[in-house]
Amino acid sequence: MNEFLQAAKVALFSVSAVPDAGGHFGPYGGRYVPEVLMAPIEELEKAYLEAREDAAFQAELSDLLRNYAGRPTPLYFARRLSEQLGGARIWLKREDLLHTGAHKINNCLGQALLARRMGKRRIIAETGAGQHGVGTATVCALLGLECVVYMGEEDMRRQSLNVFRMRMLGAKVQAVTSGSRTLKDAISEAMRDWVTNVGTTHYLLGSVLGAHPYPMMVRDFHKIIGEEARRQILESAGRLPATVFACVGGDSNAIGIFHAFLPEYTAASDTAALEAARTLSRTEGIIPALESSHAVAEAIRRAPGAAGKIFIVNLSGRGDKDVDIYRENFPELDSK
Repeated sequence: MNEFLQAAKVALFSVSAVPDAGGHFGPYGGRYVPEVLMAPIEELEKAYLEAREDAAFQAELSDLLRNYAGRPTPLYFARRLSEQLGGARIWLKREDLLHTGAHKINNCLGQALLARRMGKRRIIAETGAGQHGVGTATVCALLGLECVVYMGEEDMRRQSLNVFRMRMLGAKVQAVTSGSRTLKDAISEAMRDWVTNVGTTHYLLGSVLGAHPYPMMVRDFHKIIGEEARRQILESAGRLPATVFACVGGDSNAIGIFHAFLPEYTAASDTAALEAARTLSRTEGIIPALESSHAVAEAIRRAPGAAGKIFIVNLSGRGDKDVDIYRENFPELDSK
């Protein structure tokens, strides 16, 4: 694993930020889809490139990000956490304060506006932890679009609160019972739906994956996180951070904040993440999403040996959705 991470780190420095005509970022990326999806993918790329240069589209997106989603999000100095660790000065990019409770709303707004521009009135999405599903259901309600969210049966059990939120917003949550009944199976079902209904449907992909132009679009719609953080830390501290931390799963929050800085990857265990969630909750009064807790854990691990350095942690979501998981792991806190 360490050799893989080191190789990935080296490779990142040689990857272009702008994809070539085939959607490749250096050796990565591309456009590998069934033939039936090639024309829709090309249509999507054309529509996105046009929208990216359209002042009216960008103005509407900026207005919604500011007045509906709640941007810019604060860059908050975690004073008590920093003092307790006795090393680095830790700042939190508060994406958890956005409408719906996570960074996902940035990309959902951008892609939903693009779908409406293309005349696609039906939106499908996949979700695991549920935040992308909630974000998709939210923007579909806002814009009057039909919404179907595919979610593994096991994930639905673990994230029942987010399932209810999606249904409250008018989305149909389609349970996936095949395979492991988790995210990868939900993605497969969403792809089958898209192939069948490609003429009327936009697949609102929430992660930095899939065929070009999806990785580019998701990156572009989330890069505002890093642009804000870079400006805010320069205004507040007068210098750039030594290290930027983000959790990596689907990569959307990570690429959003990393894009304005230099890349770096490592790993944190689930046990460390749970302890980080407890620590942040008790020092700063902020209960983080379980995913975000992995980034917090790595910052906590490194901070004592980084006196005088600045750390920025992307707090990509809040922990409401994970309360049941925290209760399972901290039974001593759950009075009977």
